[in-house]
Amino acid sequence: MEKAEQLRNTLIHKGSIGFYLYQIIFYLYKLPEHLLSSREQIRKQFYRVFGQYPDLDNPKTLNEKIQWLKLNGFKKFHENCCDKYLVRDYVVKKLGDEAKEHLIPLFFETTDWRDITLDILPNVPFVIKPTHTSGDYMIVRDKKDVNIKELRELCRYWLSRNYYLDSREPQYKDSPRRIIIEKMLMTSEGHIPNDYKLYYFNGELQFVYCSVDRETSNYRKSYSPNWEPLPFIWVPKNKVKSQSGGNEIPAPKSFPLMKKYADVIAKDFDYVRVDF
Repeated sequence: MEKAEQLRNTLIHKGSIGFYLYQIIFYLYKLPEHLLSSREQIRKQFYRVFGQYPDLDNPKTLNEKIQWLKLNGFKKFHENCCDKYLVRDYVVKKLGDEAKEHLIPLFFETTDWRDITLDILPNVPFVIKPTHTSGDYMIVRDKKDVNIKELRELCRYWLSRNYYLDSREPQYKDSPRRIIIEKMLMTSEGHIPNDYKLYYFNGELQFVYCSVDRETSNYRKSYSPNWEPLPFIWVPKNKVKSQSGGNEIPAPKSFPLMKKYADVIAKDFDYVRVDF
């Protein structure tokens, strides 16, 4: 995967020719998998990760049930919830105007990579990302360090992606393709704050998963709804060693408010992760 990302970045950064060359290579590489039915592709991806096929008819593990939900759990409103731009309105409709102050400030949004210029980039630290994929983003602390040509090519690549073809999560199938720029949240020390991910099954909070100190020690911790340490982490197997361990962390002061808001959101879902 790392070699594939290096190839992508090398070709895309060469400009338009590199961008189209990468698109052709990627299309041909992925074509056999993209032609599979969703069920078969999910089975193949699961086997690649876990070394066994999932039971999609009578799922028992959490990972199997997530795959089952891809095939059987889709609801139309999920399309708004997976969209990093549209979900902002969804949250306000569910929680009321008081939730607006907790949304990350939005600086800019566009559906055209050509709109990304130095003039529109904020003069404060920011994060730029697509709204219709997962795991794609760029952190910019100072726009003086931005290579605008490379950033525009990266945005063009993001907008070309159909994330559904890779993930087979139906909520992404018809997602509008958009780029947003948001304010970068920072601690008083200037670091990225911890992530708090609240996991709900059938509307009930089951555990909290924390990404701790991403810029330095970068490890993971799990806690019960009462903030009691739990003996597991949930990461790709190649990161278990690097992201295990680390000191326990206290519950954030805003944890009761997190649970209050997440409880409302979770009522609409069989399974959902609500992030703060």
